[in-house]
Amino acid sequence: MNLTAITTFFYHQKYIWAVFFILLLFSACGYRFAGSGNLPGGIQTIAIEIFENRTPETGLENILTNDLIYEFTRKGRRVQKNSKDADAILTGVIQSERITTISRQAQQSPLARRIEITVNLKLTGSGGGVKWSASGVSAFEEYNVATDKQTTEINKRQAIKTLSKKLAEKVHNRLTEDF
Repeated sequence: MNLTAITTFFYHQKYIWAVFFILLLFSACGYRFAGSGNLPGGIQTIAIEIFENRTPETGLENILTNDLIYEFTRKGRRVQKNSKDADAILTGVIQSERITTISRQAQQSPLARRIEITVNLKLTGSGGGVKWSASGVSAFEEYNVATDKQTTEINKRQAIKTLSKKLAEKVHNRLTEDF
């Protein structure tokens, strides 16, 4: 047996052991992706009702509810249209919308603003008992302020759409944490 064949054999053996060790390390520490757990209380199907909107922003409840439904279905959860067919019902209240200026060109001339939305959530089982709740779940997004009001409003609406997607992902991950 030549020296090259022996060296190659041991080299491949070390490589296999390194891969095995890495796989063992990740499986032993319980590593998993955020939001990959189960819904609380063994819930399999969920219905998501249109959120109550307590802000002056019209249509915010529809945007957020639709993004939440999309996030749950994207992550493989069964979402029912009819709440009678679901194991649990997720309801929410859009508690507040806060807009702050984050940069200025002059005293009365903002360049960028931040919009922050806060929601309260409740997951109720089919029997009426609360399975999970969270208060003050929030997310924010920045948008540019233009010289004309219409462009600023378009930028704000785009920021709300992005913010809604972030908030939906955050809600899903918190609901499926398994802690």
